[in-house]
Amino acid sequence: MKLVVPKEKLISSSQAWAQHFSQAGIRAIGVAEVLGAIGLIVPAITHIAPILVTCAAVGLALVMVGAAVVHARRNEFPNVAGNVVLFAMAVLVAWGRFGPYPFAS
Repeated sequence: MKLVVPKEKLISSSQAWAQHFSQAGIRAIGVAEVLGAIGLIVPAITHIAPILVTCAAVGLALVMVGAAVVHARRNEFPNVAGNVVLFAMAVLVAWGRFGPYPFAS
């Protein structure tokens, strides 16, 4: 949604955090999320440059830290909980791919 929906529509559709960001900033967040998702899936499926899975997971973890900070400043604690869960999943993937015992296919 962050890539195609205008800022005003995001704000009116329960995405009030968007009022503190420019349209370009919202699009950048959307691009980071989409590239992260692609980076988690495509290298793992194709077995080409599998290190990109780890990089994508770390990048998504950083995006979730930023999202949690924004939501915490706005006292939107249910959203922070969701960000913490997504952060934990991204860290688990990064650790699983790059940790002491990587699970590579």
